[in-house]
Amino acid sequence: NQHTKILWCFSSVGNNQQTNGFKELHGLQCIAPLVQTVEETPEPIPARVKGTIPTWIKGSLLRNGPGKFEFGNQHYNHWFDGMALMHRFQIMDGQVTYRSRFLRSDSYNQNSERNRIMVSEFGTLAFPDPCKNIFQRFLSRFEKIKPTDNASVSFIKYKGDYYVSTETNFMHKVDAETLETKQKVDWSKFIAVNGATAHPHIDPDGTAYNMGNSYDQKGVLYNIISVPPAKEGPNDTLKGAKVLCSISPTDRTRPSYYHSFAMSENYVVFIEQPIKMNLLKMATCKLRGKNFNSGIYWDPNQETVFHLVNKQTGMVSPVKYHTKALSTFHQINAFEEAGFLMVDMCCSDDGQAINTFLIQNLRKSGEALDKVYNSLARTFPRRFVLPLNITSDTPLDQNLNTRPNSSATAVCHSKDKVFCTFEDLHSDDLLDYGGLEFPHIHYNRFNTKPYRYFYGCGFRHLVGDSLIKMDLDGKKLKVWYQPGLYPSEPVFVPSPDATEEDDGVILSVILKCSHPHARTFEELGRAEVPVNIPYGFHGTFQSAEN
Repeated sequence: NQHTKILWCFSSVGNNQQTNGFKELHGLQCIAPLVQTVEETPEPIPARVKGTIPTWIKGSLLRNGPGKFEFGNQHYNHWFDGMALMHRFQIMDGQVTYRSRFLRSDSYNQNSERNRIMVSEFGTLAFPDPCKNIFQRFLSRFEKIKPTDNASVSFIKYKGDYYVSTETNFMHKVDAETLETKQKVDWSKFIAVNGATAHPHIDPDGTAYNMGNSYDQKGVLYNIISVPPAKEGPNDTLKGAKVLCSISPTDRTRPSYYHSFAMSENYVVFIEQPIKMNLLKMATCKLRGKNFNSGIYWDPNQETVFHLVNKQTGMVSPVKYHTKALSTFHQINAFEEAGFLMVDMCCSDDGQAINTFLIQNLRKSGEALDKVYNSLARTFPRRFVLPLNITSDTPLDQNLNTRPNSSATAVCHSKDKVFCTFEDLHSDDLLDYGGLEFPHIHYNRFNTKPYRYFYGCGFRHLVGDSLIKMDLDGKKLKVWYQPGLYPSEPVFVPSPDATEEDDGVILSVILKCSHPHARTFEELGRAEVPVNIPYGFHGTFQSAEN
């Protein structure tokens, strides 16, 4: 293969035994330096370039993630709680500069002003102000928790503008060049939702699709959202956004948690997984003195359900596609072909990981760290094949998947229920790399279309420790791995005038726990940044031509 053979990276600073089909690892390196507070670098600094960086790469790798984990003597509990730190690696004429800024959210500003945690986050409850008297502190436990605007998950784009987002109803418009915070935007001012994911999908015409919940006295509804591609004026943000449809949970008082969703050419695919939210516990967490995430739990006795929504009509398909209990945070791709809808996603057979990523766990060392890692289920890429043309005449209790060389099954149990099993999108060699997460594809050309390649991080640690290129033709993989180096989510950037799907480069921030260092697949160039960078979540490539 002559394509994507370059992995171009930025850098900052045992015995094995088989258990349940997976390798139990021992002697894991402590990664505490990757989850420590760092200083921002608001002015661009040059990176030290080694080798050759292609001059056709013109733009910026934008990254987002937590970068501050305490205020005063108060510490956050969960990795998701840290204050958003935005990063920009500008690439131009074979040179690289780096800058970073903390998002000036209301949460950050209030916490900074009082030098204590003033705003509750996912895994950390803000304690009553010690300056209040005992009676005032008691009454404050009955106050409703306000959603945070700490948008630390990803960079996203609506109507040509860049935003940083989390999963509440707030996101922030930012200047993608200076990383300055520009405007706080509230989804609920435009449509009746109380939040939205940080993983929208974009159609070729620029229309964006997302999902968000709404709440009423009966409980929760899942809502499919669309945002038009064009601005109506220079100050426009989400004007014209609308709810395409609403989906009722199986139990409206215990809806599913979701981080993202899938989309094909004609359908939005919502995966209702048995990671559940106990709304009563969440609503009373402040009264009970418990963290918000204490209301999230895994129910392995419930099935996972795929809901299909027609993007043109907003109609929810009456046919529900079921599978066994599984959890998914990120989908790879979805596409329609010959009457089937293929949904490819990274899945785990257990959904308890979300409450495992406590900062104290990530900072452990020795046997304690090994124990945390070995308690987690691994995540693997899988394909579900959903037959679209289900009618009252569809034969029951037989496999409807007629696609050649596919081991996935889809058995119709009734006119509105199909039970599915998955096909692995990998060979056994992926087990040696701890599975795969943070998937990425050649999005602009192959999202919602049949495709061949995807990229991701291998996880032989609590964070990514390898980069993987998967070839669906033969389910072959290529791996970049160096002990002690921890790559971030890979971002694919196509070569100019690329004709092949994998003709391009992968950008990834590679971190080391000690001094700055970098290596690549077949190394073309490296850019070393002389500052500490914490391990982040998601990002995007901003082309200089856009």
